[in-house]
Amino acid sequence: MADEPAAPSSDPHGPDPRITDLDALKVFTHPLRIRIYRALYTSREATASRLADQVDEAVSLVSYHLRKLAAHGFIVEAPGRGGDGRERWWQLSSDRGFTFRNADFDDRPEGAAVVSQVTRQLLATRNERYEQYLDEQAAWSREWTSAAFSSEYMPRLTAAELQEMADEMSALMRRWTERGRAAEEAGDIEGREHVAVQMYGFPYRD
Repeated sequence: MADEPAAPSSDPHGPDPRITDLDALKVFTHPLRIRIYRALYTSREATASRLADQVDEAVSLVSYHLRKLAAHGFIVEAPGRGGDGRERWWQLSSDRGFTFRNADFDDRPEGAAVVSQVTRQLLATRNERYEQYLDEQAAWSREWTSAAFSSEYMPRLTAAELQEMADEMSALMRRWTERGRAAEEAGDIEGREHVAVQMYGFPYRD
């Protein structure tokens, strides 16, 4: 998911697909669906059995959650992957992920609760990924551990300025994502790894 993680966008430079339907957003209240979605993002294409190995869950359970993701258009069957018909190959319906905004749901008590639940699930899975890196960083080369970063900044901004900053950061990350994808498609894969970049911006008072 781009931000969280509507219909997929066909414009590679246009806005990320945005979830505005509450039932669609509810799909991501389940933490396993977030893990499956992210595993499929990394794999590009995969079957339920392959994803089950990645998330360490039963194939039948993963298949169930894949159907839930497909029912709301987050994933589709991968074209040209019919195989022998025993297993379906899946891919994301948008390689740009999906976004959602509080303002699309905060006019209903249930909407605000769902946004809060999904956001907390996403935060938990992000923390889990970063903690895994910290546990395993000794296995990475010095080049990678030196390049990895964790930062916090505390500017004093208006809400409009925070939104402007968010838009700029989103554009920056899209540029780097597209750069990496273009290089991979050109066969430039030497030294490349998946990189997780996690950023938060929110108001607080002392």
